[in-house]
Amino acid sequence: MQEYDKKFLLEAIEKSKQSAQKKGFPAGAVLVEDDVVIGSGISVGNVVHDPTSHGEIAAIREACLKAKTNDLSGAVLYTSLQPCAMCFAAAMWAGVGKIVYACGAERVSSEYYGGTYNISNLNEELTDPLELIHGAELETDALDIIEEWEASSE
Repeated sequence: MQEYDKKFLLEAIEKSKQSAQKKGFPAGAVLVEDDVVIGSGISVGNVVHDPTSHGEIAAIREACLKAKTNDLSGAVLYTSLQPCAMCFAAAMWAGVGKIVYACGAERVSSEYYGGTYNISNLNEELTDPLELIHGAELETDALDIIEEWEASSE
């Protein structure tokens, strides 16, 4: 993973902390284009009573509203946790070409994903697959926040 990617992935992990502090699920995202954050989000669907309010969706919505477009070609989505199928599909429909995530789905409960599907398999079926990068060197940073959240939720 390049230093450039690491910088923004750390921002997404920071967003996951903010999400947990607001009583949401500990996942966060930032959307970046030309070294500038154009959207960010936290996962507070349980707080705002909106099952689509995931960090990735919030970041995509913010970026599209700011730019007054639904075409985010050239943008990179950085996420603290591997995106679920909904967030992956939203990124694809928005034209995001690359997703960099810290914590892989296999490291957390399949309950958080509604099952055990693999977005890499979904990606292979796309006409124009996205570049998926697992920033494994930051996986523990993201996982620590999730485990702390799980312990406090018991």
